[in-house]
Amino acid sequence: MNKKTKKQLLPNGVMFNAYPDSIGKKLSDSVELLERLEFKDAFSLFYILPTFFHSDLDRGFSIIDYDINEELVSQDDLDALQRLDIQIKLDLVLNHLSVRSAQFLDLLKKGNDSSYRDFFIDWNEFWKDHGVMGLSGHVVPDDEHLNKLFMRKPGLPILKVRFPDGTLKPYWNTFYQKVDFEEITARDFADIKGIDIEEAEKIAHRIKILIKDKDCLESIDLEDISNYPDEVLEAVCHKRDYLGQMDLNARSKKVWKFYDRTLKKLSDYGAKIIRLDAFAYLHKEPGQPNFFNRPGTWDYLERLRKIAEKYNLIIFPEIHAEYGAGIHQEIAQKGYPIYDFFFPGLVIHALESGDNQALLKWISDIQTNELLTINMLGCHDGIPVMDLKGKTIDDTYYPGLLSDDEIDSIVDLIIERGGRTKNLYDANGKKIDYYQVNATFFSALGEDEKKLLLARAIQMFMPGIPQVWYLDLFAGTNDYAAADKGRTAGHKEINRTTLELINIEDGLKRPVVLNQLKLIKLRNTSPVFKGKMTVIKSAPDEIYVKWKHKKEELSLKADLKNHNFKIMQKSASDKEALVFSQ
Repeated sequence: MNKKTKKQLLPNGVMFNAYPDSIGKKLSDSVELLERLEFKDAFSLFYILPTFFHSDLDRGFSIIDYDINEELVSQDDLDALQRLDIQIKLDLVLNHLSVRSAQFLDLLKKGNDSSYRDFFIDWNEFWKDHGVMGLSGHVVPDDEHLNKLFMRKPGLPILKVRFPDGTLKPYWNTFYQKVDFEEITARDFADIKGIDIEEAEKIAHRIKILIKDKDCLESIDLEDISNYPDEVLEAVCHKRDYLGQMDLNARSKKVWKFYDRTLKKLSDYGAKIIRLDAFAYLHKEPGQPNFFNRPGTWDYLERLRKIAEKYNLIIFPEIHAEYGAGIHQEIAQKGYPIYDFFFPGLVIHALESGDNQALLKWISDIQTNELLTINMLGCHDGIPVMDLKGKTIDDTYYPGLLSDDEIDSIVDLIIERGGRTKNLYDANGKKIDYYQVNATFFSALGEDEKKLLLARAIQMFMPGIPQVWYLDLFAGTNDYAAADKGRTAGHKEINRTTLELINIEDGLKRPVVLNQLKLIKLRNTSPVFKGKMTVIKSAPDEIYVKWKHKKEELSLKADLKNHNFKIMQKSASDKEALVFSQ
């Protein structure tokens, strides 16, 4: 293991988490919420999700550019947050940009003459010496390389685009892609010499049938419908519309200049913390995995860290990986904070099983290894489950925080309560594992208010920065209509319901909301949480922890079976007082 790097220091306080339009219609509505008396002293930070910028899909994570999305955000909003003394956390989506970014549009327009020719990854160029050209016009990597690829979707991670000279170019596309066609009409073929209006109408009708449910137009045989197949194909190609998140070529100097400009821009917006989305996919090298390979990933992170330091930014990598892989420890040893993706599943397990063992094991890890963490119950993604697993490395099995049977039990329970699943695939498109389960945290707990309040209390007594998803705060339930509307990609929308102002007013009358706010304010304002946390030995069905700073103490004692708990405060004079109970 490499020598420890100097740690970045995280600010104190509790973090609010929402999209700019999660509450009301614009970020200004969230600002008004945070300005309310009920929210006074509740939050010191705000993680604003990336519809803050211009984007076109994946709920903001397909970035067109990093300019402020003025339909949702204004400078006045940012000024108001500054007056509230609320620091901002934003995303830098490292691995990709939208196909509609200025850089990729320039590539589509100019082809090989584009100054952004190497800004993205030409799949065939990347693999030319490590695979065989297939009949479909793209290189198929040799098995020894192909088997190392980690897939986020079935099939090879490519999107074929047409250059102005008519050639098809496959570009690396790890995440979402879609090819649509504007409506094909007879008028599209009217300028082709030799085709009259009657034939044009027949061609248009036939083309509509042929391209239905097909992404690769070039696989269509046009010989039987026209004496001018090349001209017809060219006309139809002008009607093609792409959607996708195109992987950036981190070997390009232009890409690193882009990162520098972007980090400066985020700093100018008032950001303090930058989440590096999809960073583990950035470094790509033939013969290595395309997910968190070493040392390339570390080299890139160090370059990013040096840039961030210029602009007084804290960066932390976002990564999902099995606990047994130990990647979270590697990241921490390099001096970076980590997202605590283990915590949500551990809390569900503790509350449903009445067993503290796994949760206390993770708390011990945090303390022993001095991990800097940002934890949460729910978030814009699902509830991680893969993260809790063990991992076999070089024929040695490293256990997870939970057994596979315990994880399966959690998954089955959440699905029974209405949750949806997201899967992972191998290079052949075969499902290999669950990635996450999608549900609101409240619904995952069976919509039990006692469980939710205890979960929040445990979170507020955890080390690190507690991050609070807006919908959890208001005890939001699964949004099946939104999930169904999104079809195959809609699983995440189950936990992204927009709260209208009437929902806020009603919510702030509910004890489960007001009591969560009491716990959040306690964590956000008490100097005790600047001190040391101690886990007190207790029965297997209890959680008993104390925080001490100077001569002040706060303790949480909870029963994991009946979900009762109390918080006690001890002053410098050794007087004890009840702060909160359920």
